[in-house]
Amino acid sequence: MNQNGNNMYGLPTDIKYCHKCNVINQKPTSTNEFLHDINTKQIPIYFDKDNICHACRSVEKKWNSKINWDEREKELLDLIEKYKNFKGPYNCIIGGSGGKDSGFQSHILKYKYGMRPLTVTWSPHIYTDIGWKNLKNWINVGGFDNFLFSPNGKVHRHLTKRALLNILHPFQPFIIGQKYFVTHMAYKFNIPLIFYGEPPSDYGTIIKDEEKFSYRKDDHPGFTMDPIGSNKIEDIKLGGDKISYHLDQGFSLEDFYPYLPLDFNKIDESKIETRYLGYYLKWIPQENFYYASENTGYVVNDKRSDGTFQKYASIDDKMDSFFYYTSYIKFGFGRAMYDSGIEVRHGHITKDEGLGLIEQFDGERPKTYMEDFLKYCSISEEEFDDLCNKFRPPHLWQKKSNNWELKVSPKEYFEKLRN
Repeated sequence: MNQNGNNMYGLPTDIKYCHKCNVINQKPTSTNEFLHDINTKQIPIYFDKDNICHACRSVEKKWNSKINWDEREKELLDLIEKYKNFKGPYNCIIGGSGGKDSGFQSHILKYKYGMRPLTVTWSPHIYTDIGWKNLKNWINVGGFDNFLFSPNGKVHRHLTKRALLNILHPFQPFIIGQKYFVTHMAYKFNIPLIFYGEPPSDYGTIIKDEEKFSYRKDDHPGFTMDPIGSNKIEDIKLGGDKISYHLDQGFSLEDFYPYLPLDFNKIDESKIETRYLGYYLKWIPQENFYYASENTGYVVNDKRSDGTFQKYASIDDKMDSFFYYTSYIKFGFGRAMYDSGIEVRHGHITKDEGLGLIEQFDGERPKTYMEDFLKYCSISEEEFDDLCNKFRPPHLWQKKSNNWELKVSPKEYFEKLRN
């Protein structure tokens, strides 16, 4: 296992990169956002004795015959048969934005497997033009009923700024909503089955059940249906602050209900089941893109996203680039590393090609929507830069000629291994 030192965020002392996909060993796996503050110790991605990350080992199973995909599809068909005659207009629910993955997921379940999905969307912070177009295409070209929920803008903006200031995580309010909103809607409309996308193990999170979003309290803290547990509502955290802090700022407890997970007793009583579709079907993100383009009208952006080489994933929110940029500041894990790692694991590019893309694009300043971001968060660009510098772990970063550099870049790491 990784040996964590006393570094910021509990990260490993020695900086390493995966010998297969180039991902840094500082990359965090999901945390319990309702306990997340500046003192949170992250659970970094696991590297095995050969310095291969858990994401690579998990994705390898798609190709090395350890998974019998015919048998997995039979399991899916058995699950579908269980709910085929469920009374009501919908027998399953899918959360998504109308992007490549939710487009693939919803369309194949409805038109190949005969399910009756309701699609639900937790609104981005600030829609991009292409994101709005893809949402409408998902509904109108793909052919789905959809509920779009936009949380109270004043509350959402407040939480986003607090998350930025406290934990340099401006995407946290969206992540929470995206993860748990679908469960509320399943309960509200008496829908018995929730489909999520790929298992978290595809991105390096070790979980005990790759088929379900966990109900176990002893499973990974970022993937449990009961993240609050016995904690009092006033004591759980949003944006790095206890809810009691937000109440003192003039908000009411009701303002935060959309961000809270559904009471676990209601999940239990309603017998809502959760499944990862990527457990049953071979989940290949690039293939999902081609499928969604053909069947749900999904279109790519007209230019690459800041910080990366691609223009077809995570393009619906103007805040996306700042999520990846702040991740790069805290963990040395930027958008190009994230995207290239997926492509390397699935055999679309080589390790060396991925390394070149990381060197060229990772950590690029997100200029395209900088003005929108600063206005949304009521912060100046200078204040944002100063804030970022406060969150740079000293074991990761050094300053040379007035510029910040990683102490050990991926290129330097692998060059040293070769010499």
